[in-house]
Amino acid sequence: MVSTACLRLPFLPTRSRSANPASTSSPPRRLSLKCSASANSVSISPASLPRAAVADGVESVDVNGLRRPPAPVSVSTVPAARDPHWLPRPLTSADVMEASGVGLKVAYQGCPGAYSEAAAKKAYPNCQTVPCEHFDTAFQAVQDKLADRAVLPLENSLGGSIHRNYDLLLRHKLHIVGEVRLAVRHCLLANPGVKIEDLTSAMSHPQALAQCEGTLTELGIEHREAVDDTAGAAKFVAEQMLQDTGAIASSLAAELYELEILAENIQDDKDNVTRFMMLAREPIISRTDKPFKTSIVFSLEEGPGELFKALAVFALREINLAKIESRPHKKRPLRVADDCSSPLKHFDYLFYVDLEASTADPKTQNALGNLKEFATFLQVLGSYPTDVSEL
Repeated sequence: MVSTACLRLPFLPTRSRSANPASTSSPPRRLSLKCSASANSVSISPASLPRAAVADGVESVDVNGLRRPPAPVSVSTVPAARDPHWLPRPLTSADVMEASGVGLKVAYQGCPGAYSEAAAKKAYPNCQTVPCEHFDTAFQAVQDKLADRAVLPLENSLGGSIHRNYDLLLRHKLHIVGEVRLAVRHCLLANPGVKIEDLTSAMSHPQALAQCEGTLTELGIEHREAVDDTAGAAKFVAEQMLQDTGAIASSLAAELYELEILAENIQDDKDNVTRFMMLAREPIISRTDKPFKTSIVFSLEEGPGELFKALAVFALREINLAKIESRPHKKRPLRVADDCSSPLKHFDYLFYVDLEASTADPKTQNALGNLKEFATFLQVLGSYPTDVSEL
């Protein structure tokens, strides 16, 4: 049950009635309080926010819908018991689950020995890992309660973003509850007795093949064969007892499938890091006592300066943006511009943004409220601790 608090209005003296109806003052403005909670998104009603002054010192909306910073305003502190925005939210299973992951089932994409499994083990050291054939299978496993969490890649320092998972974030009702970074160290694996000069082909995930392109060419391995995941390549090479094909995978995969490591750290750039997201059915309670990130997605009307205005709501409050990614809007890929004689068709985009801030911070809440005023769509994907661990 959502708890509520009574709003205490200041005492107002009664007004004497006037016999002349024309002299009657206009009725007082009615104060409307709207609360909205959703499992997927944060909905903020600008009408319920006072326009004269807000907690982050940003007020009054100009004609373009962007608030300008005024002179410093003295804002009184509202007791927590009287402000419903500061009332504690009930704990969920995502909050009380052991950090070590004891008894936790964590889904990942790939076969046993995949880098995603290593990331899952780093995120939840004592968890039970659940391999899934595809990314959407891992999403669905958590949504259907076959798994408690999913740990899936979001971006790589060499290969860039994993766009498939950005799209799946909107298709499934899951929340980002954490992130984990993993140093990826590729190895060239082959069956016992096979030497590097015997290899004419390399098999692995497309990202891994791209990350080792230069090294494979130097080794004289010209043919590339892409498969669904790195550990799956190692498994296939081992099961088929291939003598002319090697696999690019982890040292753990070599151990699991009894392959020999012919070369280590064969990625072209030695600093190869993948950032994984941790997904759950319920969000966690955001905090301000340690570094947090907040991931959002929004769309805007077509027009000059719209994206600038959207990003400025964070710049005005000194909120740093760690990442911005645009993806075509799958449900509305084209938008027709009817302001010219021959209408143009533009791509309609979704913008994914990572903020270095927590939704528990009033500045973040007000920035999102400001963005909500002119964004055609806004959803908070998660507010979660930043991974500050060593690689």
